[in-house]
Amino acid sequence: MTCSDEATADAETMVHGAAIALGGNLGKTQAILEGALGMLDADPDIKVTERSSWYSSKPVGPPQPDYVNGCVLLCTSLPPRLLLTRLHEIENAFGRERKEHWGARTLDLDLILYDNLVLDDGVIAVPHPRMRERAFVLTPLAEIAPDWIDPVSGASIAVLNEAVDQTGLTKLTEG
Repeated sequence: MTCSDEATADAETMVHGAAIALGGNLGKTQAILEGALGMLDADPDIKVTERSSWYSSKPVGPPQPDYVNGCVLLCTSLPPRLLLTRLHEIENAFGRERKEHWGARTLDLDLILYDNLVLDDGVIAVPHPRMRERAFVLTPLAEIAPDWIDPVSGASIAVLNEAVDQTGLTKLTEG
């Protein structure tokens, strides 16, 4: 994805492309996810350019309700660490509590891809280290960015999506 085509007169510095995975399974999940999208798009340093459908998925981790997941593409002027900080601020605004690893949550926003960057410094890892294993990330991402190349594997998102187990993933009806 390239954001140089997305630049406008008032946002010419938004030259970095990023893919974000959204998910949640507590509260009014779809309303929370839509609210998070609104906050992302209202941020002057972020422009949402594409969004996927919503999908229902079985949880990874302890017993808990099914998740609703999706992905968005954005253009941003923020470096990766600052973008991740903004994602955490939005999670907190929707009551995200980090009590249990892979536990139930109101909102989860993960930075999946950032340009063609490969970074793992102990604080942030891009591409997301488990994205290649998760249909609830790859399927919505393949819907909006099938040709984006994972800089670690060299495979497109579409190819990665074809290889992942789709068991338990269901596209939700629109509207």
